[in-house]
Amino acid sequence: MTYSQDLRDRIHAAYERGMKTRQIAVMFKVSPAWARRVKQRLRDHGEPGPRKVGSPGVFKVDRTRLTELVREDPDATLTELRDRLGVVCAISTICVVLNKLGWSFKKSSSTRLSRISPMSSISASNGVDVAAKRMPVDSSSSMRPG
Repeated sequence: MTYSQDLRDRIHAAYERGMKTRQIAVMFKVSPAWARRVKQRLRDHGEPGPRKVGSPGVFKVDRTRLTELVREDPDATLTELRDRLGVVCAISTICVVLNKLGWSFKKSSSTRLSRISPMSSISASNGVDVAAKRMPVDSSSSMRPG
């Protein structure tokens, strides 16, 4: 939550009248640390307002060139695409731009289906097929203790 500019201006005025940080904090019901930071921001940066929140949302990526690179080599990794673009940015930036351009990393529906299939019957425990655990019964031989 950001405090109003009016409150910041009143805190600056209180400091200019010579009030101490603790007195200002009690008077305006803010923490002493925040009141001190308000004063320091004006002194150090010349700005009485709050710092900007969030990123500017500017991408350093040439979207046209990125689209060309993906069309040339659809299997290129994000790192390879970034290196080919020659920009200094996070790999996640490349991913965000690709998503905004409508590119995805989903498998194509034209690819071969995976070979994943059940390895054992539903009644099996611990992945072992129940039928495989049974011994075949042969009436011609008998098992006798030896």
